Amino acid sequence: MDFELNDDQQAYVQSARQFAEGVFMPNAAQWDAEHIFPKTALRQAGELGFMGMYTPESAGGLGMSRLDSSLIVEELARGCTSTGAFVTIHNMATSMIGHYGQPELVAALCPGLVSGEQLASYCLTEPGAGSDAGSLRSTARRDGDHYVVNGGKMFISGAGATDVLVVMLRTGEAGPKGITAFAMAADSPGISYGKPEQKMGWNSQPTATVSFDNVRVPVGNRLGEEGQGFRMAMQGLDGGRINIATCSIGTAQAALEAATAYVKERQQFGRAIADFQNTQFKLADMATRLVAARQMVRLAAFKLDSAHPEASSYCAMAKRFATDVGFEVCNDALQLHGGYGYIREYPMERYVRDSRVHQILEGTNEIMRVIIARRLLMDGALEVIR
Repeated sequence: MDFELNDDQQAYVQSARQFAEGVFMPNAAQWDAEHIFPKTALRQAGELGFMGMYTPESAGGLGMSRLDSSLIVEELARGCTSTGAFVTIHNMATSMIGHYGQPELVAALCPGLVSGEQLASYCLTEPGAGSDAGSLRSTARRDGDHYVVNGGKMFISGAGATDVLVVMLRTGEAGPKGITAFAMAADSPGISYGKPEQKMGWNSQPTATVSFDNVRVPVGNRLGEEGQGFRMAMQGLDGGRINIATCSIGTAQAALEAATAYVKERQQFGRAIADFQNTQFKLADMATRLVAARQMVRLAAFKLDSAHPEASSYCAMAKRFATDVGFEVCNDALQLHGGYGYIREYPMERYVRDSRVHQILEGTNEIMRVIIARRLLMDGALEVIR
């Protein structure tokens, strides 16, 4: 068992770190304050392959493992949590097209998506179908060589500013077996967008509702076969949970680094506050929890890459643990800054705001506990999860 990164992995980290520190980190505060969706920066990320990390090579992507891609995502999130998170959402949508699209569809969409010249949104959540994704109601009805799409989605990252939508729609019976995935142009006639949501964080990416009114989508834009969409969505969510957990780790790493530097400089009672035992204990606990979370996420990514039978459980555990830890570390880092942590001159309050949503999306942490507990209560599960 080797926990060291190999030469290729170290190169991935170094490349992503240089990019994040040169492009994301210097601009993150402005993107947040002015609600700027940084398309130029995303195209630059595409030039390095970061917009098609685990899209198959046959579709123009890098075909990376989830473990290797998580190393890159951590560095991107360290530079800008919100933009790094959008990169993962785009990657998920692009990967689904690359894996499940017909050759003609892949040829039409993937070159632009992998390069970052075009951007993709992933559309699953509905007003009545959040944690219970299998109950979604938006429909796609077959009409000759097209499907006619009606309904709506909510909380869609990039909505109104992206070029391609990957959408989960009901084509058949109630429940998960009736769901099918589609890719469609974001400006198709009949698609409209709500106003951007005013959010606590993640301000460098717009979030809005998407409405479908008799949108005609060619049959060739279907991903896989009818009824396979829910399985694709759940597979995507396993990877998405690793992604969002990794974003928490990257943000927490940035917060820990900033807090460590700050306490060395900040003087109180004639001493640097780093000299106080309480500060030292706080930093030690932050670092310990962060390292534990990082290793759990990398373990889950390895299990997913290895097609382990309990990979979904590991992904749920990693997501639950790492997003809780990530938020706690950011919050502790803010506390160590005192009043300065609460003002926007320092990035602490942005780290706290941006990391808070990670405990909610890709399945709330309460749902993660349900997934884990159900598996533990099944016969034989404890022999596999160990």
